[in-house]
Amino acid sequence: MTAPRALWLRQAVRAATLLSTLAGAVWLSGLPFLFPSLGPTAYLFATTPAAPECAPRRVVAGHAIGVLAGLVAFHALGAGIGIDTLTTPGSISALRLAASGVVAVGLTTAGMVATDTGHAPACATTLIVSLGILTTPRAALLIVVAVVVLVVEQRVLDRIGV
Repeated sequence: MTAPRALWLRQAVRAATLLSTLAGAVWLSGLPFLFPSLGPTAYLFATTPAAPECAPRRVVAGHAIGVLAGLVAFHALGAGIGIDTLTTPGSISALRLAASGVVAVGLTTAGMVATDTGHAPACATTLIVSLGILTTPRAALLIVVAVVVLVVEQRVLDRIGV
């Protein structure tokens, strides 16, 4: 059964509102404060804010684990390669990068399960890093900062009843 119009409209506005501050930061700074895995996190915040996977500890720790696992996998297996620069099917470079993504998701899953910080969108974060999209220490820090900003925004919206 579909949600009443007022509910889905409120959820859509909330998800967009959650990302608007980060979009503004991208616009003003030119830095990648907005990246694909924040969309699913904003969606969960807007549609199921009381779910266990929306707990601030899970969200921040899950994405941080994803970043760390992605960095480890990328620098061990895919360094110097990026998903957007692969041109030769069946190449060793493509194999290394694919392996980096697979290992990163495995490490992220193990880390989240071991620490009880399950947050599915963090597996997208680990792919963003392990596939060579955001791989520098600066980018890793920006990812974590963006996640913290999103969590803070969620809490503020909860408190003011938006």
